[in-house]
Amino acid sequence: MTLLTTVFAAIICTIIWYKNENARSLKVGTLVLIYWGASLMWLIDAVFAYAEEGADSFVPAPLDMLNDFYLGLSVVALGLIIWLVILFVKDPKGVVRAALFKKNK
Repeated sequence: MTLLTTVFAAIICTIIWYKNENARSLKVGTLVLIYWGASLMWLIDAVFAYAEEGADSFVPAPLDMLNDFYLGLSVVALGLIIWLVILFVKDPKGVVRAALFKKNK
């Protein structure tokens, strides 16, 4: 489930990045790389689990699937947090800078 969750997040973000010019200026490409990197990590984990356990690794208990889904959602949320921090630090549109240095009249 972790692999599926991160792959779906990566595909959705890739489509948004590809279709929307504004998304490129908002550094969505960084988010895409984060999610594809996480997907690659979970794919390698699945390959090694298959090598150790065989086909039994693809038949988890329902509780294990739920736990894996929560872990996948946590990875997606952490990726979003990292992207938001990068977005606020880089501030491509100058919104944060304008809000910080706004003078009250």
